[in-house]
Amino acid sequence: MYSNGSALMQLSKDECLQLMATVPIGRIIFTRQALPAVELVNFALDDGDIVIRTDRGGKLAAATREAVVAFEADCVDAASQSGWSVTVIGHSREVTDPDERDRLLQIGLKSWAPGERAHFIRISPGILNGRRLDAHDLQTPDAPGLRTPGAPGPQTPTGHDADAFT
Repeated sequence: MYSNGSALMQLSKDECLQLMATVPIGRIIFTRQALPAVELVNFALDDGDIVIRTDRGGKLAAATREAVVAFEADCVDAASQSGWSVTVIGHSREVTDPDERDRLLQIGLKSWAPGERAHFIRISPGILNGRRLDAHDLQTPDAPGLRTPGAPGPQTPTGHDADAFT
């Protein structure tokens, strides 16, 4: 318990996946030229894996091919000082099977960036860690900033260039 009455709670795997399904944007953390890099991406969940649609020849596709990466998604309500964050560490791979690629084309994941984006990266979680910070008067997932799947509500990040999204 924190001095302002808020509680920091660890989330189960199911809770992490359920919350991640409520937001369209996350951050992929990978290595680019031997240095850490972070990119904002829109994503979808597919059978517990994170799927990102990108350009086959792009830097993100090249840097994440057969690599261990981290991925983070969150939702924060600054007014109530509450929210959640989920971090995934796992192996990424490009989707090369034509049947799987065709199926992923049908799940509704659209790239926000301009241009052709018919390439998919799949991240299989090896480590999944989630935390939720609830203000003292926020006890349910329906509280502001802690939306249930499909419900509208505040999200982060905002105000970024469309070019940042793959």
